[in-house]
Amino acid sequence: MKLAVSGKGGVGKTTFSSLLARMLSDQGKKVLAIDADPDANLAAALGIKNAELVTPIADMKELIYERTGAQPGTIGGFFQLNPKVDDIPDTLSVKFDNIKLMRLGSVKKGGSGCLCPESTLLKALVTHVVLGRDEVVIMDMEAGIEHLGRATAQAVDKLIVVVEPGRRSIETAEHIRRLASEIHLNHIAIVGNKIRSPKDEEFLRTHLSDFEFLGFIPYDDSLIEADLSGASPYDSAVTAKQVVADIIGKL
Repeated sequence: MKLAVSGKGGVGKTTFSSLLARMLSDQGKKVLAIDADPDANLAAALGIKNAELVTPIADMKELIYERTGAQPGTIGGFFQLNPKVDDIPDTLSVKFDNIKLMRLGSVKKGGSGCLCPESTLLKALVTHVVLGRDEVVIMDMEAGIEHLGRATAQAVDKLIVVVEPGRRSIETAEHIRRLASEIHLNHIAIVGNKIRSPKDEEFLRTHLSDFEFLGFIPYDDSLIEADLSGASPYDSAVTAKQVVADIIGKL
């Protein structure tokens, strides 16, 4: 199963991604978790110790030079457009239970989608993990789908958009769907988060009526506390874990 998780910043997509990965791991699945959001910290949400020390792939200058033949930060010139990446998930990931975690990081020069060594390596890596790996792949992405190309998108089983009750969150969901449609990624579903009442659930169903809904995670102070303390929400969020278990059953 290959899953991409997206949504507006702050809606809880990294929390959801971590709950999903930990639950699948406890069910005996091998999980490859990809932190593709430069502003998120999936490692900490999973409960990995010293999560801040996990080096993003985009910051591994020697690796980028070795695989592409060009120095990071350069644009133009000659470099390998199809670099070797198949060994990276096994050799450069951090292990936790049945989970392997990689942080992609961000390309700091040249803008989004630049033709540069870092961007080329990251896109080749994402293509490999989606098309060539036999684990469950969970990609925690920013409010977009920058790392996915047309070929990769065809192999993604579901793009899950996490939303909270609010206009901006809904607008972001619609924006993500437009971006996804451009690369023919049409398997999109919604997970509602921070739900305080049936009224919140109804609000989302009304304003996103043409989306598939996988489930609704209730507002829970323990999730907020876990985030503030750097602990994994999986160790305290009893109700959320049950919702995520139901979502996995639907997937």
